[in-house]
Amino acid sequence: MIKLLPGLKPYTLSLFLVIIFLLAQSLAELYLPTLMSDLVDNGMMKGDSSYVWRFGSYMLLVALLSSLCSVAASYLSSIIGMGFGRDTRNLVFSQVENYSLHEFDQIGTASLINRTTNDITQVQTLLVIGLRFMVSAPIMCIGGIIMAYSKDKHLTLILVVVLPLMLAFIAILARYVVPLFRAMQSKLDKVNLVLRENLTGIRVIRAFNRLKKETVRFDKANRDLSDTAIRVNKIMASMHPLMMIFLNLTSIAIIWFGGLRIAQNSMQIGDMMAFIQYAMQIMFSIIMVTFMFVMIPRAEASAVRINQVLDVQPQILDPADAKAAGDKRGYVEFRDVSFAYPGAEKPAISNISFKVRPGEVTAIIGGTGSGKSTLVNLIPRFYDVVSGSVLVDGVDVREMRQQELRSKIGFVPQSPILFSGTIADNIRYGKLDATDLEVHHAAEIAQASEFIQAMKDGYQSVIAQGGTNLSGGQKQRLAMARALIRKPGIYVLDDSFSALDFKTDARLRAALKKEIVDSTLIIVAQRVSTIMDADQIIVLDEGRIAGIGKHKELLKNCQVYYEIVSSQLSQEEIA
Repeated sequence: MIKLLPGLKPYTLSLFLVIIFLLAQSLAELYLPTLMSDLVDNGMMKGDSSYVWRFGSYMLLVALLSSLCSVAASYLSSIIGMGFGRDTRNLVFSQVENYSLHEFDQIGTASLINRTTNDITQVQTLLVIGLRFMVSAPIMCIGGIIMAYSKDKHLTLILVVVLPLMLAFIAILARYVVPLFRAMQSKLDKVNLVLRENLTGIRVIRAFNRLKKETVRFDKANRDLSDTAIRVNKIMASMHPLMMIFLNLTSIAIIWFGGLRIAQNSMQIGDMMAFIQYAMQIMFSIIMVTFMFVMIPRAEASAVRINQVLDVQPQILDPADAKAAGDKRGYVEFRDVSFAYPGAEKPAISNISFKVRPGEVTAIIGGTGSGKSTLVNLIPRFYDVVSGSVLVDGVDVREMRQQELRSKIGFVPQSPILFSGTIADNIRYGKLDATDLEVHHAAEIAQASEFIQAMKDGYQSVIAQGGTNLSGGQKQRLAMARALIRKPGIYVLDDSFSALDFKTDARLRAALKKEIVDSTLIIVAQRVSTIMDADQIIVLDEGRIAGIGKHKELLKNCQVYYEIVSSQLSQEEIA
């Protein structure tokens, strides 16, 4: 919690005003019982109507002042809490945007979503409600004790007995509740994870008829969370009746012993009524503190999780002295590159070396798990190499600013990601200031214009989140158009032809050759027909290069490539 406090700096004035208003409200509420005491003893008991009207008016004014201060404090505390939540969400989002893929893998997408939403809401709620309680409760408690002592110091002994018992009860309560609230947040992560997996994988779940298994899996996570929540709420539910018992027993004791003192002429009736009011204020302030114990543990656990996101230092950072690539464009070189994922038993790729020049088409092919996607992910520096170096336009990618590096690359991932919005917006995502003519041209090159024009609203047709209302081939072509509109020096297409039919595949490759004459094209593919005409084919096998060359050369010299070709083409087609 303490680490997040600097986020309140922009609201210093509002915090100061909240404290002032709550102080004024507390003083007004502490003054009201004294006015009531004078009204009863000097007005009603003596039958002085003018005195009653005058002091009654004072009480109404003080009550009105207390109400106005309460409204103002609530309004300002809401501004502080909501503003703090907004700023913290911006801070967390900006931090996550700077993460490398390693940090995403480490924390998990489901947990990041939960920390950005639910956890920040917990802290935000604590601020909105807690600001009032944490300021007014101590004032009411201490002020009430002082005022009660001024009315009758002998009756104050009742509070000396009751208050330590209440505080001991609260301490015992906190000891059991705090760990449970912390556990609830991690269990909420689990529910969020299972739910997200079910929503994103609904097609696979239905295709393999695993609905019952996933329902059981979700029920288990959900039941675990609900059981913990019920246990917490049972403990907290016992707090209210026990507090009311303390409250009522204290009132009975004050009336009993106060009545004896009135009978002895040691105390006035108005003073006893005022003493009861002060006792109630003291005990209600303690109850307010108890309510804070419901909120503080959960908010504290959430704050720890938020700070974990903010404290993670991205492993991939811009260098202090970044180098510029100069006039070079479209050069890619791997120099003895090896890379292993964290915790992996062996490297994903080892000792990879090759060069790519402008105007060339380089294809990468290999079996499943041979390291094709891993290799191309090193070019935009999604991961850093373990050894060796990746050079773009003659400069090591670790010595370039990430923004400059990625502005040189048009990247189409293996699983195309589309955002909610129109088709034009998704294509224009690659170049925000692109004209309609550029958008249409990129779609034509990507062979997407035909199906776009067939849609009701054309380029203004709305795409659902993730492109769920499009086929796999349509998503791949739109992702291709998004990369083409940038007109970068290097195109990286990670298995972006897999969902296309052979005719569309051929047309797209022909259009790409005409479009990217001065650029480098790197294609990761499973189909041999997609890469047969490439200037350079790199064959990967278990993370190592099994062969480099053209199609015919590799057929003769590379057994791995020959086996891949044989599995897809007939002997007549190979010949």
